[in-house]
Amino acid sequence: MRFLFVGDSMTIGRAGDFTWRYRMWQHLDASFGAPFRIVGPWTGLYDSEGDAPVSDAYAAGPGFPADARHHLAGWGMGWQHMSPLIGAAVRSGRADVLLISLGLIDLGFYTDSAQTALAVRAFTAEARAANPRVRAVLLPVIPNIRAESDPAFAAEIDRFNELLGKAVADLDRPSSPLLLASRPPEYDIHRDTYDGTHPAPSGEHKLAAAFADAMHQAWDLGAPYGRHT
Repeated sequence: MRFLFVGDSMTIGRAGDFTWRYRMWQHLDASFGAPFRIVGPWTGLYDSEGDAPVSDAYAAGPGFPADARHHLAGWGMGWQHMSPLIGAAVRSGRADVLLISLGLIDLGFYTDSAQTALAVRAFTAEARAANPRVRAVLLPVIPNIRAESDPAFAAEIDRFNELLGKAVADLDRPSSPLLLASRPPEYDIHRDTYDGTHPAPSGEHKLAAAFADAMHQAWDLGAPYGRHT
């Protein structure tokens, strides 16, 4: 089974991060019980300090093998940016399961909740054109620190999450199931992020658990999340 991580800055991570992708790979490697691969066109982290925009300086170092670092995630990228890219990524990687964390950047900088929900539908159509049997787990947008001081932004997040749930219900198919994960319980942006948005180690574990537990509970795929290191 081939997994493709799709996301924005919370998923790609920056130089020096472990990333929730690493936590998820650890979980799968320890407990999946079947052959699997992580696929995707990119492998790097975002580097805001170096001479190049990407870095391979993962906190896990060689403990995170190169062939497990693949992803389709970008700093500052949202649903609208990924829709034109997902078909090629699914096709080239022969992805079976998409693990998607997108939306915050769209709502924060590019589109409103309704427009972002339309991008979700376009993204899904492109993914299915590449693999009609692809599965996807979608994480609702977790409000960040901006939402605490910007009520209009917080309202857009709430509205988008409602529209995301509706899109998942509308587009779900037996041959290509979609699953809306639950926001990690007790996720606290003041404890589980390093800047009010991007996950710290505790947040990385909670995000990975949201995906792992959703797949296990809904599809009996894999195991409940177990914290490894």
